Amino acid sequence: FVIFLIPCFVVGTDVAFSCQSAEDFVGASSPGDIVIGGLFAVHSEMLHPEEDPIKPVIQNCAGFEIQVFLQMLAMIHAIEAINNSTLLPGVTLGYEIYDSCAEVTKAMASALRFLSKFNSSEDAVEFKCNYSDYIPRVKAVIGASYSEVSMAVSRLLALQLIPQVSPASSAEILSDKIRFPSFFRTIPSDFHQTRAMTRLICESGWNWIGVIATDDDNGRFALESFGVQAMANNVCIAFKEMLPAYLTDSTFHTKVDQAIEKIVKEKRVNVIVVFMRQFHVLKLFKKAIERNVNKIWIASDNWSAAVKISTIPNIRQLGTVVGFGFKKGDISSFQEFLRNLREKPTENNKFLREYIMLLSVCAHLEYHHFQTCIANQSQDNLLENDGSKPQIWRDDFLNANVEPGFIHSTMLAVYAIAHAIKGQCKDRDCKDPSAFTPWELLEELKKVVVIDDDKEVKFDSNGDMSTSYDVLLWKEIDGHVKITTMAEYDAEKGGFIFEDEDKKKDFLALKKVQSTCSQPCRPGQMKKVTESPHTCCYECVYCPENHYSNQTDMDYCYRCNNKTYWAPINSSTCYRKTIYFLAWTDWFAIFLLLLSAFGVVLVLSICVIFTKNLDTPVVKASGGLTVCYIILFSHFLIFLSTVFFIDVPTEFKCKTRQALFGISFTLCISCILIKSLKILLAFSFDPKLQNFLKCMYKPIPTVVTCTGIQVIICTFWLIFRTPFVNQNFSIPRAIILECNEGSIVAFGIMLGYIAALAFICFIFAFKGRKLPENYNEAKFITFGMLIYFIAWIVFIPVYATTFGKYLPAVEIIVVLISNYGILCCTFLPKCYIIIYKQETNTKSAFLKMVYTYSSKSAGSVALSQVSLDSKSSSFRATITDSCKTENDSVNGNCHFQVPGQPLMKGKVLPKNAARTMVRKRVSSI
Repeated sequence: FVIFLIPCFVVGTDVAFSCQSAEDFVGASSPGDIVIGGLFAVHSEMLHPEEDPIKPVIQNCAGFEIQVFLQMLAMIHAIEAINNSTLLPGVTLGYEIYDSCAEVTKAMASALRFLSKFNSSEDAVEFKCNYSDYIPRVKAVIGASYSEVSMAVSRLLALQLIPQVSPASSAEILSDKIRFPSFFRTIPSDFHQTRAMTRLICESGWNWIGVIATDDDNGRFALESFGVQAMANNVCIAFKEMLPAYLTDSTFHTKVDQAIEKIVKEKRVNVIVVFMRQFHVLKLFKKAIERNVNKIWIASDNWSAAVKISTIPNIRQLGTVVGFGFKKGDISSFQEFLRNLREKPTENNKFLREYIMLLSVCAHLEYHHFQTCIANQSQDNLLENDGSKPQIWRDDFLNANVEPGFIHSTMLAVYAIAHAIKGQCKDRDCKDPSAFTPWELLEELKKVVVIDDDKEVKFDSNGDMSTSYDVLLWKEIDGHVKITTMAEYDAEKGGFIFEDEDKKKDFLALKKVQSTCSQPCRPGQMKKVTESPHTCCYECVYCPENHYSNQTDMDYCYRCNNKTYWAPINSSTCYRKTIYFLAWTDWFAIFLLLLSAFGVVLVLSICVIFTKNLDTPVVKASGGLTVCYIILFSHFLIFLSTVFFIDVPTEFKCKTRQALFGISFTLCISCILIKSLKILLAFSFDPKLQNFLKCMYKPIPTVVTCTGIQVIICTFWLIFRTPFVNQNFSIPRAIILECNEGSIVAFGIMLGYIAALAFICFIFAFKGRKLPENYNEAKFITFGMLIYFIAWIVFIPVYATTFGKYLPAVEIIVVLISNYGILCCTFLPKCYIIIYKQETNTKSAFLKMVYTYSSKSAGSVALSQVSLDSKSSSFRATITDSCKTENDSVNGNCHFQVPGQPLMKGKVLPKNAARTMVRKRVSSI
């Protein structure tokens, strides 16, 4: 093996703080069976000589750090408390504590001291390939104060797997057990701290912030971790400023000025996150107060509870400071320890001796200036004043500067190591320093469970303790800034816990400050990214139609879920579309229903009138009561079918309304067709046409056949392409509930079939339009069919171009027009005669009118054939027209033939005989 000797570099020969031997390098020590090392940055910087060349000499330090000094005292207090307890019976813990002066170089020298072999007179560090049986000077190390120092020291200690437990180093990289296998800490890593900061920023509505960090490993790693968290939560970093890690750096003050200038320039940045050591923050804040900077400062755990910063004169001008500190614990025993500290011996505690000297030098100053005096004294200055000032003790000073989180984590680190030692000493004599090795203690430390505030805490697989954070708020109370606990941050659940409403109000008050690149987009708006590289800088544009945003600063607008919802431009919610249909309460529907009801009343009235006048010539001339009842019943059904076009469409209504209308209208037209056919048959004198019409004139089969065809059409329609309820979304803000006909072709066939029957009926009726005026039904049938055709011809383009809830009303209107037209033309003239011209509704008046009509027709009508229906006449005669000229007709020179007898040519048919024949034929209808 090779032996490395730890050199002691000499600064001077007669000064108290110079290093003449290895023992002089120790800051505080106490013997014990098991020795624990301590590494604290009791001073903030190491003095650097100005001579050239620079020699490898360990220099004295400056900047006495009260807070770190208190942590060192907490370690001593914890060890003394353990020695005075039953935790390690029969075993005494000792300690060796060194000052790193916040310098990696000096900390490495301390680490070499830790690695030196136990009981080595020359403090030698042996080089060995296997350190399994190697017994170093210490079994474990508490520290260091800063992550950058811990990283360097941990790599050296890992050589022998000496457990290192830090109460303050929070860099996330230290959780890497491959690079730092022997490193533990009693605090969470910066991952949780930066996540907590980001959570605070997000919940406060900030997204445009600045970051200032020290240019060292701790600052860079913290900045990197925070940058990842910020990006994941849409928080943009407007600027990043890095300050030199050492106050002695010649560019330090220039960098501070540049950082302040950047803060002042960025007007929209009102939140600054600071990852720096306390003495860096002190310098920064003093400059910020000079420039009247007023912001919200988010403090890292390094300085969030720093009393020496919170007591800076005019600190209130800086704005609000909110930070994250390590969870407090019960430190009452330590506070009692501080009250009795003046009674402690200083022989083996150079730090305590230096503190007493500082009290003497700075005792005449006020509180804050007293703090500044202590921090600014170098060890060389103290040497010059040593013994020239009387010793003065200030009982309140140390307790006033206690940072509970750091004190608690330091004591927790000592107790964790003590519990691990207890595990190793169960079956070993631990008075013998070689009873166990550091690597065995390391394995035991991984399993340690410590009771803290009635809770079990232990190290996780990364060597971190899952403790929470206190959210600290610097609050002005009675004219002084006090560091208060506003909330607790649960690192595992990632949320804030408030003890009472007052503290929650303090938290909510932070939201009043805006720190955004752009004004927040209101609900109903969305972000539109501008040319800026930051996603937090954007314009707000309105959500388009049928889109909405219900939160502030949304990246995009949501589309309304389905077609049943809509949203106007700039909407924060979707609205259910109004459902429209032709309701019973609609004024137009009421009007149409009244027309239908009036039609029903009219049908019933006609039915009553015809029933009461059953045996009158007018009723008989209408085809008899049976035919009239069938026609009137079909009219009733047509009026009834309009009811199915109104109110909420249902499957039943959609299927019923067209089928009921189509079949009813077909039945009506079929009956009228029979009447038209009968009229044409009565006045047809063409033998061929007469024979054809006689074959066609079969009332019951014709009506059944014509109506049956329509029934078949409707049946196939309902089976194969049945109508259904449809939601029409053509109107942006409404849903039209309507009946979809299922098949336009089937709908067209149904209407086309009715139109074909109506056209045939129209042709037949048109040919018989010249009957006696009061009894000429064919003429009115012709008018009724014309009304039907006009209504439905107009209906087709109107129906094709109309949409909305009034579309069913269009069909109702055309149904009512055609139905009223046919009903009125068919029955009202007869009702008029029955009611108002009763004198013409007699048999004698009927014969007189027939006589008059026959007298006019006998001289002008050329008769070809007349066929008298056996039901209307008791004989049948065939008259052959021999009237070649009008004079023949007038003179009666016409031949005739009696059935069964040859044509009697030359015989003259008298004018009176022709008149009689016409009279009989008219009477037959």
